[in-house]
Amino acid sequence: MFRVKICGVTTPDDADSCVEAGADAIGLNFYPPSLRYVPRDVARAVARRIPPTVTKVGVFVNSPPEEVRKICDDVGLDAVQLHGDESPQMVSQLAERQLIKAFRCAHPDPEQVTQYLLACAALAGRLEAVLIDACRSDSYGGTGQVAEWSLVRELRALPISVPVILAGGLRPENVAAAIEATHPAAVDTASGVESSPGRKDPARVRAFVRRAREAFEFVASQDRS
Repeated sequence: MFRVKICGVTTPDDADSCVEAGADAIGLNFYPPSLRYVPRDVARAVARRIPPTVTKVGVFVNSPPEEVRKICDDVGLDAVQLHGDESPQMVSQLAERQLIKAFRCAHPDPEQVTQYLLACAALAGRLEAVLIDACRSDSYGGTGQVAEWSLVRELRALPISVPVILAGGLRPENVAAAIEATHPAAVDTASGVESSPGRKDPARVRAFVRRAREAFEFVASQDRS
């Protein structure tokens, strides 16, 4: 399981910057309306610059399962992030893939997540992780809005079987506080490290990764003591 994911990477040079900064996962967005959308040929060029030690995650919004499979195989993706309104049935149809399901939450609602996980299990569908993002009615992510940190804390207190990733409005200035407050399995940012939509600021990427890793180490030391 990765710890620090930089999402919405759109160029090979930005992929290089993320890898050099120490990110252990990079997200490529295949949702055409997104400002961070990457065509398949560009995604292949980006993926070629990402070493095997860094997880390549494809972000999809309500795409048919067969399209997800074709893009994954063509680009060489390691994992799939379902960031739309995908049903537990779709999770079961893609059971051979490593799947992350995003939940865009306007209000803390652990019941929504737990019921979804139960439905997936009933259909023999399996998730590698769930991702908690902010909610805005006109967008499927990348808004810069801060997610409900309390939901991550509530989910961690429940006997759910999958790691919880925190996204939504994370940036170098608040990622340490977010990790120390919620103890997520991983963090994910897109707009929080950009100079403009889809273009990463190398200095902000380095700061985000460094502060996230320092916070994860601090939390781990607290857990050991």
